[in-house]
Amino acid sequence: MENKTCGVWLSIFLLPALLPLFASAQGATAGKSAANVAPAAPTSGVRAEFLNELKIQEDKFLQLAQAIPAEKFNWRPAEGVRSVSEVFMHVAAANYNLPKVFGTPPPPGFKVQGFDKSTAEKAKVMETLKNSFGHMRNAVLNMPDADVEKQLDWFGAKNTYRGVMLFIIRHGAEHLGQSIAYARINGVVPPWTEEQQRPEAKPQEKPKP
Repeated sequence: MENKTCGVWLSIFLLPALLPLFASAQGATAGKSAANVAPAAPTSGVRAEFLNELKIQEDKFLQLAQAIPAEKFNWRPAEGVRSVSEVFMHVAAANYNLPKVFGTPPPPGFKVQGFDKSTAEKAKVMETLKNSFGHMRNAVLNMPDADVEKQLDWFGAKNTYRGVMLFIIRHGAEHLGQSIAYARINGVVPPWTEEQQRPEAKPQEKPKP
């Protein structure tokens, strides 16, 4: 009887004190959920076009990196020229570094100097490359459409966010072409080309009656 009475009194006195804590915890959880929700992808305009091109480049870079054998990641065409892994990591460095122009800082601890030489391990290079494209994509997703024509100082001249986005795509395309050449020299056909060149299976003829 005493235990039941004690439980009732504890409920009466403690419940009002605990309710604010429950509410605070629920609010914090909701805040985290809201923070993790990515903005909706644009369906038209400059940002949409940029994100489409970025996705194409990402897919091709990752397919190519997967197709190149791990022992070839240290291959370079000549002394003083970037190796296979260094080209991939250079692209990743740009994906992490350039969005600061749009107000999105690089990940904590990121240093662009020497980043391209920080690893040549295939799995780590591919993970870094993939994460860097995610970083670039999120930076543009969080950019308001109104900022596309915003001006900034760019290598001693005026440019716009749109102009920087064009540079980013051009830069990625340049190094994608470089990576394709590296792969070809090492006997690797780009997977998307291999897919196109694969002969189509002919439909089986029905037996004549």
